[in-house]
Parts: sequence; C-alpha cells; structure tokens
Amino acid sequence: MMARVTDDQTIVAGVQGHPLSVDEALSAVRHPRAGAVTVFVGTVREHDGGREGVTALSYSAHPEAESRLRRLAESVAETDEVRGVYAVHRVGELSVGDLAVVCAVAAEHRATAFEAGRRLIEELKEGIPIWKRQQFDGHDHEWVGL
Repeated sequence: MMARVTDDQTIVAGVQGHPLSVDEALSAVRHPRAGAVTVFVGTVREHDGGREGVTALSYSAHPEAESRLRRLAESVAETDEVRGVYAVHRVGELSVGDLAVVCAVAAEHRATAFEAGRRLIEELKEGIPIWKRQQFDGHDHEWVGL
C-alpha cells in the first residue's frame, strides 16, 4: 500500500489481503482544513447480477492494480480543496458482509468531497484491474470483471 503525506494533503491507495477499516480511512484523510469527508464502503452481498445465493468470493488483482489505483487517487487529489484521499481494495477470500473496498475523500467543502468521492469509486470500479470470483450455494461460480 502506498501513502503520501504532506502538510497540505494525504493520499493512501492500495490493495491488501487483510480486513479493511473505515476508522483507518477516516484517520488517514483527517485534515484541519477539511470541513467534509465522504466515505464509500463496498461490502460483499449475497446476490449479484440477478443471481441469489452468493456464499463467498475471492478478489484477485493484476500486478499493476496498485500503481493504477495510486495514480487514480493522485488524480482525484489534484482537485482544488481536496485534502485527503483514501482508496483501498481487499484481495483474497471474503465472506458475505465483509468490506471489499473503502474510499474516503476529505475536502474543504461538502460539494467537492461528494464529487471527488463519487469520481474515485466510479473510476476505481471502471478502470482498476481487480476481479472477483463468486461462489454460489449451488457450488457453481462465476468471474466478474474479466
């Protein structure tokens, strides 16, 4: 995981194989000039793509996923008033209810925090090479994002 901390801004981005923490994200982006923090938490659900019965899943990341995620976080941080960006995705085996991704953006004002936070998660889901293999209760599975 990569972290860059300056007096004006903090950026944390990466993939990790252990449980994610919302408290860690909030702590990482805290800044005295930030009047707003938006947080997005993606969790493993028991259904996907119109199918019920997801029992578990496994996330895999391309070797370039972390560097691409870092570049995305840095790009979001270029927005005026953004003081902190946190984007960490989990890899490995997860169960229903586990946190899969945590994103946080701290900015001087709420509109900037909301806009930058939405951009961060949308571009992460669209462009970062992380895939999931979903296991269903009928013992079949499917890959998503390949």
